[in-house]
Amino acid sequence: MTDTVLSVENLTTSFKTADGWRAVIRNINLTVDAGETVAIVGESGSGKSVTALSTMRLLPPGRARCEGRILLEGRDLLQASEAEMRAVRGGVIGMIFQEPMTSLNPVFTIGNQIAEALVLHRDLSWKAAEAEALRLMERVRIPAAKSRLHEYPHKFSGGMRQRVMIAMALACRPKLLIADEPTTALDVTVQAEILHLLRELQREENMGVLFITHDMGVVAEVADRTVVMFRGDMIETGPTQEIFAAPKAIYTKALLASIPRLGTMGDAAAPRRFPDVDPATGFATDGRVTQPVSADAKPILTVDKLSVRFALPQGQIHAVEDVSFDLRPGETLSLVGESGCGKSTTGRAIMRLVDPSAGSVVIDGQDVTKAGSGVLRAMRRTSQMIFQDPFASLNPRITIGSAIAEPMLAHGLLGRREAKERVAELLEQVGLSGTMAGRHPHEFSGGQRQRISIARALALQPKFIVADEAVSALDVTVKAQVSNLLLDLQEKHRLAYLFISHDMAVVERVSHRVAVMFLGEIVEIGPRAAIFDNPQHAYTRRLIAAVPMPDPTRRGHQPPPLNEEIKSPLRPHGYVPPKRAYREVSPGHFVQEAA
Repeated sequence: MTDTVLSVENLTTSFKTADGWRAVIRNINLTVDAGETVAIVGESGSGKSVTALSTMRLLPPGRARCEGRILLEGRDLLQASEAEMRAVRGGVIGMIFQEPMTSLNPVFTIGNQIAEALVLHRDLSWKAAEAEALRLMERVRIPAAKSRLHEYPHKFSGGMRQRVMIAMALACRPKLLIADEPTTALDVTVQAEILHLLRELQREENMGVLFITHDMGVVAEVADRTVVMFRGDMIETGPTQEIFAAPKAIYTKALLASIPRLGTMGDAAAPRRFPDVDPATGFATDGRVTQPVSADAKPILTVDKLSVRFALPQGQIHAVEDVSFDLRPGETLSLVGESGCGKSTTGRAIMRLVDPSAGSVVIDGQDVTKAGSGVLRAMRRTSQMIFQDPFASLNPRITIGSAIAEPMLAHGLLGRREAKERVAELLEQVGLSGTMAGRHPHEFSGGQRQRISIARALALQPKFIVADEAVSALDVTVKAQVSNLLLDLQEKHRLAYLFISHDMAVVERVSHRVAVMFLGEIVEIGPRAAIFDNPQHAYTRRLIAAVPMPDPTRRGHQPPPLNEEIKSPLRPHGYVPPKRAYREVSPGHFVQEAA
């Protein structure tokens, strides 16, 4: 008989409002056995994270109320004292939080924070705890772990911080791991390795896992059973294979129909819209193919031999090295690769948010690398950027209407009254209501904030947009809606997109061309169909093979994890990178030749 680690019975969690107590999740029932993975799926606001926080007793007392029973190995956690809960948290139950930057303490080093949990729960000496912290960092594949042990969280990328959170959660070998969107910030190769690591540790420790995610490919890969939530209610539960093969609830059908699936594009030269899903029936109509791009069109963007380096006392970080490409009106070029490969730095260098070390960036005939402040100001009208984190890029103190109007007023394009009308028009254009202009950023969901960022980027009617992970953190249905919105706007305004992403299924859907980056260099570039159907570089093949398929019958078909340490882009002072040669495989399809 299998031991049940967690049993949630009739859990109802309510929050205190001005009108009294309001239930946000209702009558949740689920169990997690030792060695079993149970996934909770659903859109933002469905109650997934509230279920996890209720289980850990992490909701604010007095503002939140939990009713029902939460049994950990038979003991009701809702009856436990705060002192008993401190022993449970991190010791018996580990948790990987959704947002690693706000979960890590900015004033302590990474090694200190991992070691603290080991000293507290495993009674190790500080020296032994630091040695174990280093081992854990190496296990979650943090490059140069020994030198990074004493660095602070702000020096780590989002993906690296997520790996640190996983190391902390697993440090005390918990009996139950609650993983709240643990792979959202990770690229597909690291995601595959982290999922492999979690399965390995689960087998070693016979650990139960409660896995919260909106990535149905990950669910298909890891979950034994799946719970589907919608607006605070459990609407369907069962073995994962049955849920995927024969969903009963209409919402589950709509959720599965919205999933971007690799290999569905064929040889179409232009992007294809995501299926339009009717949430009332779950019926999906396949998205139409958008317009192809004229090969004779003059490029709006030309990047030539772009390099970006950051000086450190021990050497230089070669973040971007000798990158060249162009982009035409109405075209989408996707930059793909794992965390730290230089994708976002390339986008920021093009926008002159970081200064290039070498090379040129010509936007609409003007080299912005040599431009003064006046020319740069004019360039901002032509080029805009949608940032990776919409909450961090919106000022929390001003309304979203003011945030969207600000660039129009700053450039003197419109008066205040006309700007207000234009804001309402832009909000309607991105699928929001013009009446929302008076709200602040915290009053919107993640998907709505991303739409607001798109509206702000469109305010100056640009010709070219850098979209940095614009849909990566969104639910599957919202991701489809926002991607379709970007494609519709591209067709209407002939916008050119530099689409930076680690989501290969979305990249295949929205791109005309794809460039693959590895350690700051483009290793392969070409038309979308050529890259996905005939990948030539070993890294490109690995990237595509690592994408989790939303099909439980294909579980275990992912490539084995890499065992060698991730290479570092840090080079000694005076290092001269080798000149790379490229071979043309087919028209427009180039691959870097081995050194």
